[in-house]
Amino acid sequence: MRLGQIIFFLILAAFVAGGSESVRAEENKTPSSKMKCVASAQIENDLFGSGEDNHFTHGTRFSMLVPASLNEDKNDCRPLRQLVKPGFDLVETLLPAFLFPRSNRLSFSVGQSIFTPDDITNPSLIQDDRPYAGWLYAGFGFVTETDRNRKRDKGQIFENLELDLGIVGPSSFADETQTEWHALINTRTPRGWDNQLKDEVGVLLTYERKWLSPEYPFGIFSYDVAPSWGAAAGNVYTYAATGVTFRFGQDLPNDYGPPRIRPALQGGGFFEPNDGFGWYIFAGFEGRAVARNIFLDGNTFRDSHSVDKRPVVGDLQVGLVLAWERVQLSFTNVFRTKEFNGQKKYDEFGSINLSFRF
Repeated sequence: MRLGQIIFFLILAAFVAGGSESVRAEENKTPSSKMKCVASAQIENDLFGSGEDNHFTHGTRFSMLVPASLNEDKNDCRPLRQLVKPGFDLVETLLPAFLFPRSNRLSFSVGQSIFTPDDITNPSLIQDDRPYAGWLYAGFGFVTETDRNRKRDKGQIFENLELDLGIVGPSSFADETQTEWHALINTRTPRGWDNQLKDEVGVLLTYERKWLSPEYPFGIFSYDVAPSWGAAAGNVYTYAATGVTFRFGQDLPNDYGPPRIRPALQGGGFFEPNDGFGWYIFAGFEGRAVARNIFLDGNTFRDSHSVDKRPVVGDLQVGLVLAWERVQLSFTNVFRTKEFNGQKKYDEFGSINLSFRF
């Protein structure tokens, strides 16, 4: 059995195995009347970090979290949930009964990621640098949070199971996106997109689990810690990951860190300010054992440009989050270790996220 198949079964087994624990904590969940829909917009770009334009050069992701259960509360985005209810009912019918009831939020997302070599002005194939590649996708997932209470004296558990489907290659429109954007901001014109990976349908199944500690006071401030582990399986990425996030601030919003574009140390995608306004600074690290990365390994079923990837990759991220009433704004700076042999230095990029509760 290949490593990718093992990780795939581990993802499903981990989500199912947590079921009994989640059922025991059911009485501690936040009432669904307090759950809001959360819409998020993310932009990640190396110009926000290193100021250069290479490797993972840009990512855009729009996502929506919708409470899974319908009730009589008129203020918790009921119209939107009514709109998605037919699809939700279909999923409920198809999924095993022991899995579906555990979810208290549904996630929907669309996104695009763009990867290039160092020198985008060279029209020739650069053999010793990573391929040009784009990834356009849509995702659907289940989010579960248990042991949730305002005092948080026992900590909280967060789980996320998501399936992304999309396309890698020219049909991802990464060439057009980068070329038009660079023309708009009057910077270097990318000339090597004729060498990009070929069209391939992409499938990515991911699972993540976080344990958020109780909130510890520190004068007028407070802090908490959230260790995590996760895995991904598919022809786009296959990896196992573990990490930890530390938050320090005032009136910490009830969240799990800001959302990120995979592969990365993920946040929860939702937030609840404790007292109108809250803020925190954070630092986190994630290490990944990578079995497959299509953006380095090249196309799965066809010959294409590729490089020798490194089996272990680490991300260090630091940032600031501001949450006020219905709005959360975050900035994250990410430092990523070398991903392939011959890479000259580590990568650095920034991530900006704006979320709105309604």
